[in-house]
Amino acid sequence: MTLGYEIDELKKLNGHNTAQEIVQQPALWKRIYELIEKEKQRIADFLNANTDSETRILFTGAGSSDYVGDIIKSHVKSCTNIRVESVATTDIVANPQEVIERGVKTILVSFARSGNSPESIGAYQIMQENTEKIAHVIITCNKDGDLVSAAKENGNCFMLILPEETNDKGFAMTSSFSCMLLAALLFFDIENLEENKKYVDTIARLGEQIIREDWIKMKNLSGCNPVRVVYLGAGCLSGLAREMALKNMELTNGKIATMQETILGFRHGPKTFMDKDTDVIVLMSQSEYTNQYIRDLLKEIYHDTRKHKLIVISCEKDEEIEKISDECIFVEGEYVPDVYSALVYVLYGQMFAFFNSARLGIEPDNPSPDGSVNRVVKGVVLHSYYDVPGRECEVMA
Repeated sequence: MTLGYEIDELKKLNGHNTAQEIVQQPALWKRIYELIEKEKQRIADFLNANTDSETRILFTGAGSSDYVGDIIKSHVKSCTNIRVESVATTDIVANPQEVIERGVKTILVSFARSGNSPESIGAYQIMQENTEKIAHVIITCNKDGDLVSAAKENGNCFMLILPEETNDKGFAMTSSFSCMLLAALLFFDIENLEENKKYVDTIARLGEQIIREDWIKMKNLSGCNPVRVVYLGAGCLSGLAREMALKNMELTNGKIATMQETILGFRHGPKTFMDKDTDVIVLMSQSEYTNQYIRDLLKEIYHDTRKHKLIVISCEKDEEIEKISDECIFVEGEYVPDVYSALVYVLYGQMFAFFNSARLGIEPDNPSPDGSVNRVVKGVVLHSYYDVPGRECEVMA
């Protein structure tokens, strides 16, 4: 069985691909480590040749691929001790003048499941043509994608093609998201690859346990029929909260309203989103300092007069949290940094979204059958960028 379903049931739901792509992730994480280990020397040589104290690392992607950069940027900055930013391809293409730093040595890291999104190509071309010293890292799940084809002739490009299984066939990114995230974490901390293996082993073991045992918790939570869902996290887990919110919105075709906020930002207006039919999902940090603020917010939400449902996911058992929440999910295991725990937490978000989709009678593999939203974005016309103030852009031939 997969997530409590027989294969025939999943095929009838049109959810077989999505379910399989969720449950295969722990096994794929081990393969990602093996891939990076195999490429270790080549990665080290590339980073040594292209990074110094003046280098700018720029993570980019769209949607879930964009959130990969949001989640890992602070960790990579601490590993490399150089400047790291995350800017969506959609922002680079639409507003390149706000991103381009022509004379700054740059590594553009492009995350792409298919590599066929117009913005992936557009961002690559804009940065390539308007940056004097640029190197590229392309982390993709599709060896035949347009982005790979465009970059093949570039001599200063590191192409990291992930296993074919990561190229999700389902509508929503699941294994592609987590595997690109892990690959980038290991890539930019290549000097500590052997030490980081213990984190990979831990999240793989925990992931297998979650898939095997905790799917029922997420199915039961879905069975409470939430109409709205709020996802809250701090630091890198704020980026993960964005991904979890997107997953629920995508797989329910917008039928369940979702939002994401930071722990402290939630009080500043967004809290009005919460009503009696709202699930509030809070991601605990590994930082005790940060968790002080999270507990304060939990107390406030729990004692609020509205009849919402408060759900907490944590890597450590905490009796105080149990008293101020409606549902606690504890993932107990060896310590991993927050950026690695994101890979464990995301499984809960994916399963919850899957069960919500199935409950509402929406096909998880094709939640938008009318084609208004597509697996690979359509309808984007790329325009030429001219770095001349006041000059109008012209449509590319």
